[in-house]
Amino acid sequence: MRHKLLLLTRENERYRSLLASCHLPELELLDDNPANIRLADIWLAEPGLAAPLVNHASGLRWMQSTFAGVDLLVKPRQRRDYLLTNVRGIFGPLMSEYLFGYLLARQREHALYKSQQQQKLWLPGSYKTLQGSELLLLGTGSIAKHLAQTAKHFGMRVTGINRSAKATVGFDEVATLESLPTLMARADAIASILPSTEATRGILNEEILARMKPDAVLFNLGRGDVLDLDALERQLRQHPQQQAVLDVFNQEPLPEEHPIWGLGNVIVTPHIAAPSFPEQVAEIFSSNYHKFLLGETLSHRVNFERGY
Repeated sequence: MRHKLLLLTRENERYRSLLASCHLPELELLDDNPANIRLADIWLAEPGLAAPLVNHASGLRWMQSTFAGVDLLVKPRQRRDYLLTNVRGIFGPLMSEYLFGYLLARQREHALYKSQQQQKLWLPGSYKTLQGSELLLLGTGSIAKHLAQTAKHFGMRVTGINRSAKATVGFDEVATLESLPTLMARADAIASILPSTEATRGILNEEILARMKPDAVLFNLGRGDVLDLDALERQLRQHPQQQAVLDVFNQEPLPEEHPIWGLGNVIVTPHIAAPSFPEQVAEIFSSNYHKFLLGETLSHRVNFERGY
């Protein structure tokens, strides 16, 4: 049987070139004609582009997302009669670069010394080491495991949170969300890599944020709706020694009028902590396509009920 592939990405030509070099058997790459939405049985797509069209895809059997996050495709009213896979296992190193880049810059007071340089001031600051400090990771999946491994290189204690408190390699302690208030009060750095689910949406609320240590730093790297952004803005305004580094938001782009833009103890980045590169996505798609041909279980299959 010959399969028909529809590309729905902002880099279609790049993907065409990459997939052509893979020499995938029995696969026809369709062009961008809207009629191909119904003809294709396989999609390689960005969730935001696919979600408005998926209900018209009468021939769809399998969709490979180019992103890890597939929130727009697993909403209750979206169809669920096809295989959905995402990309995983490629974001750990990128997320570590992002998190520890900002964390080390904070600990080593990069901004202070840059400011002093401009004034030609030679004034040693207050040295802080990561050794012995505690990193709380909300999530213990592949990304969190990589973050935990990196933290261990710096001598940090690592605590994780998952659904069942299942012990996980690389973590000193693992607990459930019920323990979050206690763990928040202990952590020097907190990073959320949680998916968006009924249990996680809004979990970082006013009450939980109020438990942060006076000089803690919070990273939101997973899903924007896990965090109450308005509550965080109030928290950080009242506690200027705390800091937040935010890469994901419930509404993207972050509206210009949101007051959190103007806080000196906040760093806002435009969802760039761990981008998925076409070369990596094409490799994952190619591997899954061969499994699809053989009727084998596809890698990184999404559970529609769980949402990830």
